[in-house]
Amino acid sequence: MLKSSAKVNDDAAFKTVEVKLCYAPISQVDRPWRKTHNELSRDRSCPHKIVSKPYDKIPQSLNWTVDRETPTGTYFIRAYGTDVNGYEVAYGQSSDAEKTTNLFSVEGISGRHTSLDIASICFSVFSFGSLLVFLVKEKRKAKLQQRK
Repeated sequence: MLKSSAKVNDDAAFKTVEVKLCYAPISQVDRPWRKTHNELSRDRSCPHKIVSKPYDKIPQSLNWTVDRETPTGTYFIRAYGTDVNGYEVAYGQSSDAEKTTNLFSVEGISGRHTSLDIASICFSVFSFGSLLVFLVKEKRKAKLQQRK
Protein backbone atom coordinates (compact mmCIF):
# COMPACT_ATOMS: atom_id res chain seq x y z
CA MET A 1 0.00 0.00 0.00
CA LEU A 2 1.34 3.43 -0.95
CA LYS A 3 0.44 6.51 1.06
CA SER A 4 0.90 9.99 -0.32
CA SER A 5 2.06 11.13 3.12
CA ALA A 6 5.05 8.75 3.07
CA LYS A 7 8.34 10.62 3.50
CA VAL A 8 11.62 9.40 2.11
CA ASN A 9 14.54 11.08 3.82
CA ASP A 10 17.31 9.78 1.62
CA ASP A 11 17.58 9.73 -2.16
CA ALA A 12 19.51 6.47 -1.78
CA ALA A 13 16.14 4.77 -1.16
CA PHE A 14 15.32 5.22 -4.85
CA LYS A 15 16.66 2.72 -7.34
CA THR A 16 14.42 3.46 -10.34
CA VAL A 17 11.80 5.97 -11.40
CA GLU A 18 8.77 4.73 -13.27
CA VAL A 19 6.60 7.31 -15.06
CA LYS A 20 3.03 6.39 -16.01
CA LEU A 21 0.04 7.91 -17.74
CA CYS A 22 -2.96 7.77 -15.37
CA TYR A 23 -6.70 8.19 -15.87
CA ALA A 24 -8.24 11.21 -14.18
CA PRO A 25 -11.38 10.57 -12.08
CA ILE A 26 -13.58 11.97 -14.86
CA SER A 27 -12.36 9.18 -17.15
CA GLN A 28 -13.03 6.52 -14.50
CA VAL A 29 -16.77 7.17 -14.18
CA ASP A 30 -18.75 4.00 -15.10
CA ARG A 31 -15.49 2.22 -15.99
CA PRO A 32 -14.57 -0.21 -13.19
CA TRP A 33 -11.59 -1.47 -15.19
CA ARG A 34 -9.97 1.98 -14.63
CA LYS A 35 -10.68 2.16 -10.90
CA THR A 36 -8.18 3.65 -8.44
CA HIS A 37 -7.12 1.56 -5.42
CA ASN A 38 -4.65 2.53 -2.70
CA GLU A 39 -3.28 -1.00 -2.86
CA LEU A 40 -1.01 -0.74 -5.90
CA SER A 41 -1.42 -4.36 -6.95
CA ARG A 42 -5.15 -3.64 -7.48
CA ASP A 43 -4.81 -0.10 -8.88
CA ARG A 44 -5.92 0.11 -12.49
CA SER A 45 -5.79 3.86 -12.98
CA CYS A 46 -2.22 3.98 -14.34
CA PRO A 47 -1.91 1.23 -16.97
CA HIS A 48 0.13 3.17 -19.54
CA LYS A 49 3.87 3.04 -18.88
CA ILE A 50 5.79 6.00 -20.27
CA VAL A 51 9.32 5.19 -19.09
CA SER A 52 11.21 3.32 -16.39
CA LYS A 53 14.82 4.32 -15.80
CA PRO A 54 17.44 4.37 -13.04
CA TYR A 55 17.04 7.19 -10.54
CA ASP A 56 19.34 10.18 -10.95
CA LYS A 57 19.36 13.28 -8.69
CA ILE A 58 19.85 15.59 -11.67
CA PRO A 59 16.54 17.15 -12.82
CA GLN A 60 15.58 15.79 -16.23
CA SER A 61 12.89 16.20 -18.81
CA LEU A 62 11.39 13.74 -21.24
CA ASN A 63 9.62 14.07 -24.58
CA TRP A 64 7.08 11.32 -25.10
CA THR A 65 4.67 10.68 -27.96
CA VAL A 66 1.27 9.25 -27.09
CA ASP A 67 0.84 5.71 -28.45
CA ARG A 68 -1.82 4.97 -31.06
CA GLU A 69 -3.39 2.44 -28.69
CA THR A 70 -4.00 5.03 -25.96
CA PRO A 71 -7.78 5.42 -25.58
CA THR A 72 -9.67 8.69 -25.46
CA GLY A 73 -9.70 10.12 -21.96
CA THR A 74 -8.50 12.73 -19.49
CA TYR A 75 -5.11 11.99 -17.96
CA PHE A 76 -2.37 13.12 -15.61
CA ILE A 77 1.23 11.93 -15.17
CA ARG A 78 2.49 10.04 -12.11
CA ALA A 79 6.09 9.11 -11.24
CA TYR A 80 6.84 6.28 -8.81
CA GLY A 81 10.15 5.98 -6.95
CA THR A 82 11.01 2.33 -6.35
CA ASP A 83 13.60 0.79 -4.08
CA VAL A 84 16.07 -2.05 -4.74
CA ASN A 85 13.34 -4.68 -4.15
CA GLY A 86 10.98 -3.04 -6.66
CA TYR A 87 8.59 -1.65 -4.03
CA GLU A 88 7.14 1.81 -4.57
CA VAL A 89 8.40 4.02 -1.73
CA ALA A 90 7.16 7.40 -2.98
CA TYR A 91 5.38 9.07 -5.83
CA GLY A 92 4.67 12.45 -7.33
CA GLN A 93 2.09 13.50 -9.88
CA SER A 94 1.37 16.36 -12.24
CA SER A 95 -2.04 16.95 -10.65
CA ASP A 96 -3.23 17.89 -7.17
CA ALA A 97 -4.32 15.30 -4.58
CA GLU A 98 -7.95 15.36 -5.82
CA LYS A 99 -6.72 14.98 -9.44
CA THR A 100 -8.70 17.97 -10.67
CA THR A 101 -6.01 20.36 -11.91
CA ASN A 102 -3.30 20.15 -14.56
CA LEU A 103 -5.12 17.43 -16.49
CA PHE A 104 -4.96 16.93 -20.24
CA SER A 105 -7.12 15.15 -22.79
CA VAL A 106 -6.15 12.56 -25.37
CA GLU A 107 -8.32 11.93 -28.42
CA GLY A 108 -7.91 8.28 -29.38
CA ILE A 109 -7.72 7.07 -32.95
CA SER A 110 -10.84 5.08 -33.80
CA GLY A 111 -9.78 4.06 -37.30
CA ARG A 112 -13.09 5.24 -38.73
CA HIS A 113 -13.41 8.22 -41.01
CA THR A 114 -16.39 9.85 -42.68
CA SER A 115 -15.15 8.81 -46.10
CA LEU A 116 -15.08 5.14 -45.01
CA ASP A 117 -18.61 5.40 -43.63
CA ILE A 118 -19.87 6.93 -46.90
CA ALA A 119 -18.09 4.28 -48.98
CA SER A 120 -19.59 1.46 -46.89
CA ILE A 121 -23.08 2.95 -47.31
CA CYS A 122 -22.60 3.24 -51.09
CA PHE A 123 -21.43 -0.38 -51.38
CA SER A 124 -24.32 -1.57 -49.22
CA VAL A 125 -26.85 0.25 -51.39
CA PHE A 126 -25.19 -1.10 -54.55
CA SER A 127 -25.22 -4.68 -53.28
CA PHE A 128 -28.86 -4.43 -52.20
CA GLY A 129 -29.78 -2.94 -55.58
CA SER A 130 -27.89 -5.69 -57.41
CA LEU A 131 -29.73 -8.31 -55.39
CA LEU A 132 -33.10 -6.80 -56.29
CA VAL A 133 -32.21 -6.62 -59.99
CA PHE A 134 -31.07 -10.24 -59.93
CA LEU A 135 -34.28 -11.41 -58.20
CA VAL A 136 -36.50 -9.49 -60.65
CA LYS A 137 -34.61 -10.95 -63.65
CA GLU A 138 -34.93 -14.48 -62.26
CA LYS A 139 -38.68 -14.08 -61.71
CA ARG A 140 -39.18 -12.79 -65.27
CA LYS A 141 -37.07 -15.61 -66.64
CA ALA A 142 -39.09 -18.17 -64.66
CA LYS A 143 -42.42 -16.69 -65.90
CA LEU A 144 -41.25 -16.76 -69.52
CA GLN A 145 -40.27 -20.42 -69.20
CA GLN A 146 -43.67 -21.29 -67.68
CA ARG A 147 -45.48 -19.69 -70.65
CA LYS A 148 -43.57 -21.78 -73.15
